[in-house]
Amino acid sequence: MTSVAGAAVVVGVDGSPRSMVAVEVAAAEAARRRRPLRIVHVLVWPKLPVPLPPGVTETSPEALREQAGGYLTEAAGFAGKVAPEVAVSTALVSGRPATVLRDESRRADLLVVGERGMSGLLFGSVATELGSQAVCPVLVVRGEPRSTGPVVVGVDGSAESMRAIDFAMEEASLRGVALVALHAWIGSDWTELDRNLAAKHEFLSGDAQERRVLAEALAGAGDRYPDVPIRRQVLRGGAGPLLSEWSHTAQLVVVGDRGHGGLVGLVLGSVSQHLIFHAACPTAVVRARPPAH
Repeated sequence: MTSVAGAAVVVGVDGSPRSMVAVEVAAAEAARRRRPLRIVHVLVWPKLPVPLPPGVTETSPEALREQAGGYLTEAAGFAGKVAPEVAVSTALVSGRPATVLRDESRRADLLVVGERGMSGLLFGSVATELGSQAVCPVLVVRGEPRSTGPVVVGVDGSAESMRAIDFAMEEASLRGVALVALHAWIGSDWTELDRNLAAKHEFLSGDAQERRVLAEALAGAGDRYPDVPIRRQVLRGGAGPLLSEWSHTAQLVVVGDRGHGGLVGLVLGSVSQHLIFHAACPTAVVRARPPAH
């Protein structure tokens, strides 16, 4: 994928245990990508209609800043233990979490967030907003990080899923694992096929067409990343549930922010949102980077 020169891996933290898991994942990503790590805490003022960070009962600006500084110091120290070779910086920024992190994404190589973070806000609306509006890929850390299993990418032939394939191939290469390219489609029920020859013919024709979609989407991918074994999966069913099922054995699932066709409704709020809520491993949502002006 095309990256901004010198861009960092950015991770949002709030001092919660889950945000420290996000720091662990982000530090490992920075090491793999040979990027610096930028750790960001968003200072949410009490007047805003959001919960206070964990453990904060005093709402004066000084108390909040002191608490936030402690979060950043702890996170930076932890990142240094995970990846001592990575240059680490921290930032304390006031504002709305989604807005601040979206702005950070303009200069980032990758944005990493916890499944719950920023006082719970990164679970649900903020994660969805970042997935649909962040400039760089967004990695939502769900479940426990694992170093075994393949990288799994959802493919539907759209431009968004093509970028997801490129990101997923890069990740598989960096991790030294195989890529599973999954294309899901909705066909006739097998019970109906047993009774209906026409339906069976339609199903087999559709299956062949969907396999062509997957083959075309993957054309050239092996040439760009010859070290990555590619396993192709064309499965009948809903994309969200199928990818969630694969997430139990994968170390990373990758999807585009929206799409069409075979991977039914690959739009944030359907497949991507389903994974943000239900995946058992970290999930990356890949968007197009707007052209430079």
